[in-house]
Amino acid sequence: MLRYNAALKERACTLRSHMTDSEQRLWSRLRRKQIYGVQFYRQKPIGNYIVDFYAPAACLVVEVDGTHHFDPEQAEHDRQRTVYLRRQGLRVARFTDIEVLQQLDAVVEELGRLVAPGKIPPGPPFSKGGTSEIS
Repeated sequence: MLRYNAALKERACTLRSHMTDSEQRLWSRLRRKQIYGVQFYRQKPIGNYIVDFYAPAACLVVEVDGTHHFDPEQAEHDRQRTVYLRRQGLRVARFTDIEVLQQLDAVVEELGRLVAPGKIPPGPPFSKGGTSEIS
């Protein structure tokens, strides 16, 4: 079981109540074990961070990044977060808000590849040239 900072519990609850449009759209496809029966949690505290979505059975964190994530300071914070999560044995998949809003099916297909390797043939999921970052 992953440890978390208990002080983040209240903040995570607040974030669950105020998800972005892209987070809400993705959550509608992740909830209730819709992807190969894998349970996802939203706004989950892990260590000193709150991740957007977490699938413990797949050791997978999913982040949906808005435009502020392109700010150099935020990008460095995201890099440090990813390093920490990887040290916990987790994989991190990052998608932009635009990818989720405009190519939701492709995002879900990519997540299917990550949670159930071999069930979906490999291939580029984003028809409009976008890419996801998996680390």
